[in-house]
Parts: sequence; structure tokens; C-alpha cells
Amino acid sequence: MDSWIALTNGAPAAALILLAFGAFSIAALSVKPALIERHVFRPYWVARGRGRHSWVTSAFIHPDYGHLLFNAITFWSFGFALERAIGSPRFIALYAVGLAVSDLGTYFKQRNNPDYASLGASGAILAVLFAYIVYFPTQSLYLMLLPVPIPAPLFAIAYLAYTIYASKFSHGRVNHDAHLGGAIAGLLFVALTDPDAVRRALSLITG
Repeated sequence: MDSWIALTNGAPAAALILLAFGAFSIAALSVKPALIERHVFRPYWVARGRGRHSWVTSAFIHPDYGHLLFNAITFWSFGFALERAIGSPRFIALYAVGLAVSDLGTYFKQRNNPDYASLGASGAILAVLFAYIVYFPTQSLYLMLLPVPIPAPLFAIAYLAYTIYASKFSHGRVNHDAHLGGAIAGLLFVALTDPDAVRRALSLITG
């Protein structure tokens, strides 16, 4: 265990999560595509007692390599540093809460829509990203296609605004409602488990 912690630079849980959703996604996309349909999250089915496992397993499979790459880079960029800051037990709890809570809004919104389906770890990853912003509010974030530093609080506001807008026109299997749910879950998790971190962030942001 000590060697694994050293190998992952003090973030063993984040490394395992990254390996898990990376390996399962690659297996589904390149070796056994049937895994995608077996684990896709369909609120209509879940509401009728079918495929309840997909609430969790859908977060470990991505619909395409582009989505997987973006999520993997985002998680690697922020998850490892956050785990080192808050410890592995709390990081695991945060990720689990983000995974479970992020699809709640989608479930209630789409439970009567037989055509809706989604995949990916975005909801849980957004919980990690927004928790990171609370712990590192003065950090600047860099987007892949925009190599300009963006202050973390400004990014949070812009991302939430975009997610709310995109959820009204979403197509395919990108679940923007889960993005919003995950972001809120991450903020609430920190507020409930470490309110001092929220106070410090607000103090730093407001000067």
C-alpha cells in the first residue's frame, strides 16, 4: 500500500478511480461494445425497476474517446491535488456523493422519457472540480482550447451558467444536468463537511 501511495504521489484513490473508468471505457469502446448498452443510464428503465446498477456503472463507461480523454484530463488535473489536500477517505466520499447525487436531477426530469440515455463520469468529476475550487479559490484554471488563465470563481460561475443553458438543448449522451448536479454536490459536500474551507474561500475571494 505504501508503494502504491508513493507511486501515485499521495493520491491512491484518485489513481484507482482514473484507472477504473479509463480501463472500463476502453474495454467497452474497443473490445466489447455491448457493455455500453448494458450499463447506459436510462431513467425510464430505472424508474420501472430495470437497470438500477446503471446509476453507478454508467459513470465508468464513456460513449466515445473524446469524452473519455476530456474527463480523464480534467480529473487528473484537479482530483490528485484535491485528494492530497483533504485526504483519501474524504476524497472517496466526495466522489461517491458526486456520482450518486449528480444523476438525481436527470432521473426526475427524464424518468418518463423512454428515449433518454447517458454515460460518463462527468457528474462525479464536476463534484471534484468544484470542491477543488473551494479549497484553491485563488488558483487559475486552464481550458484545453483556451490557453489563458481563468480565475477559479469566475470559471465556476461561467460553467454553471453554460450548463444550465446547455441542459435545455442537450443531444446525444452528454448529460449536462449531471454536470450541474455534480457541481452543486461538490460545493454542498465541502460546505457540510468543512465549513471553514468555505469561509476561507469567501475571505480570499472578497479580499
